[in-house]
Amino acid sequence: MSSGRPGRENRVTIDQVAEQAGVSKTTISRYLNGRYDALSPETRERVKEVIERLNYRPNRMAQGLKARNTRMLGCLVSDISSQFSALIVKGINSVCVSAGYQLLLVDSGDDPERERSAIRDLLENQVDGLIVNTTGRNDEYLISLHKSGVPLVLADRCLSAPGLLDTVATENYHMTYQCIAYLRTLGYEQIAFFTQGNEYVTPRILRYQGYSDALRDAFGERGHEWLCQFQPEDKGACVRMLDAFRAKFPGQRLAAFAVNGQAMLGLLQGIQAAGIQIGSRFGVCGFDDWGWASLIPPGITTITQDSWMVGRRSAELLMERIAGHGPDYPVYEELPNRMEIRGSTTRGD
Repeated sequence: MSSGRPGRENRVTIDQVAEQAGVSKTTISRYLNGRYDALSPETRERVKEVIERLNYRPNRMAQGLKARNTRMLGCLVSDISSQFSALIVKGINSVCVSAGYQLLLVDSGDDPERERSAIRDLLENQVDGLIVNTTGRNDEYLISLHKSGVPLVLADRCLSAPGLLDTVATENYHMTYQCIAYLRTLGYEQIAFFTQGNEYVTPRILRYQGYSDALRDAFGERGHEWLCQFQPEDKGACVRMLDAFRAKFPGQRLAAFAVNGQAMLGLLQGIQAAGIQIGSRFGVCGFDDWGWASLIPPGITTITQDSWMVGRRSAELLMERIAGHGPDYPVYEELPNRMEIRGSTTRGD
């Protein structure tokens, strides 16, 4: 009895996909390579449906990658200048060194077009698999690569709909919730959330959800969401947001939560420029325990995530996939985080 899925003896061809979708082979190729700007939304959806229904796996990627083991991994990070990205890469490389693999590294600069182009370049270099710290704006393309048979693991940033691709992340929502609730026990009355923007990056989205839910549960009607979106290098914008926050709640004990280490650095620079004293009247905390957090008086309370281990586990999972091991369903690993409580968050006098 047939399973309905094509086997090696009757593998679906690109001609069959093109015929059933009512388009040319060139259009199918454009879809597989992420060149969506050349396709209408209707065409993209029709091609996607046919590929999924026929379980099409193009020879160029699936068969080609399995036929030759180049002992090279491709890694794409969203911002190589970030300490977080550097730690992820170090974790990945630790696995590569042990396994005798070379690592090809590309920085997307958080640009979705650059991300797609870089992935195509890495595949043309015949890497055995990919680790992607995605921009969050190429979900459909990444899913199409996975369905084409390309071994692929997402590091830190999952898709907008999780559970579709292998992913290694950390405890974003629960640790943020716990941190905000902890600030309430210390007596802080209002908390602002400082971020570069939450629209596409899933860890930031999850952290903001944790912040919002904790405000509702721990503060009730007395808590007010206060979202401050700024670029960390724009000290002036940060100062203006801090001034507006303090003016809105005069006389109250306030705190600021930074979504990541870069936002924290920008926030601290803004706090210094605004002449704000950190401590019982204005608390500061946030994600990423980068070395300087413990050195800046009075010590900054942080949520520590093991970025190095995110990279290492991503590489280990990818190696399993390349070897044909692991479960048939996508793996989602969430590594634990912990709070490092320091003098930047304290009880009132």
